[in-house]
Amino acid sequence: MPATAQPHQSRRRRRRGVLLAAATVVTAGALAAAALPASANADANRHGHGNGHGHGHGQGRYQDVQLLSFNDLHGNLEPPAGSSGRVTEVQPDGTTKTVDAGGVEYLATHLREARKGNRYSVTAAGGDMVGASPLLSGLFHDEPTIEALNQLDLDVTSVGNHEFDEGARELARLQKGGCHPTEGCYTDKRFKGADFPYLAANVLDEKTRKPILKPYWVWKKNGVKVGFIGVTLEGTPDIVSAEGVKGLAFKDEVETINKYAKELQRQGVKSIVALIHEGGFPASTSYNYDCDAPGAGDGVSGPIVDIAKNITPQVDALVTGHTHNAYVCTIPDPAGKPRMVTSAASFGRLYTDTTLTYDRRTGDIARTSVKSANHVVTRDVPKAPDMTRLIDKWGTLAAPIGNRPVGHISADISRDGTESPLGDLIADAQLAYGRSQDPETDLALMNPGGIRAPLTYAASGAEGDGVVTYAEGFTVQPFANTVNLKDYTGAQLVQVLKEQVSGPNEAAPKILQISSGLTYTLDLTKTGADRVVADSIRLNGAPLDPSATYRVASNSFLAGGGDGFPTLNQGANELVGADDLAALEQYLTANSSAADPIEPPAADRITVVQ
Repeated sequence: MPATAQPHQSRRRRRRGVLLAAATVVTAGALAAAALPASANADANRHGHGNGHGHGHGQGRYQDVQLLSFNDLHGNLEPPAGSSGRVTEVQPDGTTKTVDAGGVEYLATHLREARKGNRYSVTAAGGDMVGASPLLSGLFHDEPTIEALNQLDLDVTSVGNHEFDEGARELARLQKGGCHPTEGCYTDKRFKGADFPYLAANVLDEKTRKPILKPYWVWKKNGVKVGFIGVTLEGTPDIVSAEGVKGLAFKDEVETINKYAKELQRQGVKSIVALIHEGGFPASTSYNYDCDAPGAGDGVSGPIVDIAKNITPQVDALVTGHTHNAYVCTIPDPAGKPRMVTSAASFGRLYTDTTLTYDRRTGDIARTSVKSANHVVTRDVPKAPDMTRLIDKWGTLAAPIGNRPVGHISADISRDGTESPLGDLIADAQLAYGRSQDPETDLALMNPGGIRAPLTYAASGAEGDGVVTYAEGFTVQPFANTVNLKDYTGAQLVQVLKEQVSGPNEAAPKILQISSGLTYTLDLTKTGADRVVADSIRLNGAPLDPSATYRVASNSFLAGGGDGFPTLNQGANELVGADDLAALEQYLTANSSAADPIEPPAADRITVVQ
């Protein structure tokens, strides 16, 4: 059971006015190697499109359709920094290595190369294309990312939870176009919106009880029809600010997909792909891990498994996301037949290439011949010139704000681990800010899902190694949360720590990052709330007094009970402070210089027993 919180937890977004085929690394994932009937193979081969990617111009019975997919881009137009820009790859001898990956200049090249020779090719995504974005996109309310996706020839995507960070009205603007309602137009051209449909089958307007966007979309070419149904996780309201989901209802994923699968069937569309912004946890972090060993889907766990097992067999494949993991698995459908379930990690580091063999006679997919593989978006291919121009255009606009130095570090400060060095640094920054507002502030808590990237020592531009720029800080904390102060009893604080590993967080713990002075033991050999060893909790060396009052700093999302911490919503005497990024900036500026940079914290406040 993972102790580290997954990187999909969400808050409100920050708002600011101001291949080559031979070079592609693949993982083979396929359904049982069952061949098409001999007659079907002969028919297909006569027309030049057997079990590979159909290249022929005839219309035999079987036609291969190439489905390219990715998920959780989060506005990462430039190559992500540090570990966020690498994937782990299993080698033939069982060892692993890391590969630098990501960046839309490279993603475009890889996708365009993959499409060559495939007349029947469709590109789909699994949500969170925007939100929690680096400054290059986030500063402009993700208009740059929508422009990039248009140029990538994305055909369709589901919504994810981050598409609601700024509410349904802003999502509608991203779909339909128009300048920002308060900040206006960023360039001399009106923002035209997405060329592709956002699908939101399970997101209803509370008043009309109808989906706020299209529930499904049908791709058609020369008589071939494939329907796409898009949903986000039902629990989106739990991980997005209340303002972002106001007036919306989020329905069950399985019930919604099954409902619209029937509707598509009634319309004569029998080949169906579900785009689901919910995912799983593979047993390995390597993208080419075989999660069908020893049996179909045995190597993946998490919410997507139950969802996949209950979605109607009328759906032929599932493109998933949300957990930022990579997998290509076959999970049995309710009829017990294997069905492809894929996810391409996050940040544009991978894309999935799936072959769906379409039967023109039945209008359905021959499921036994579905093949799929994840491919690395390597950076050893030529950059797509149109994407370079797009990045340069928006980068020029962002540079006066983003290039400003705010601090210095002596080495990479990672966000990885149950307790991370960067998590400790941010918690310390919020404690320092809290004490500047109220000297009685005792501690600070930070949710790990709000930490979107590491701080890297290597220069990202011309600023020099070890210099932290405003843009880099923005990438770490891109949400417009405030740092709030509240009073809690010692008993409430113990309950908060237990909520990290119980209730909605039991299956995938969300371990809060804690400020200096707070220590405790996390015993992962136990279950539920017992994993927090209550009598080990100390603040500045002393046990918490259950009846005493403690002043706690946390971001506004946590203070409102977000990420499954209802007790944090029960605090008293709230003081709403400044922006959380401003708190981090102030801390870095006050505590570092070129001659005396900040060293990575030791991340030794939580003792983990495994």
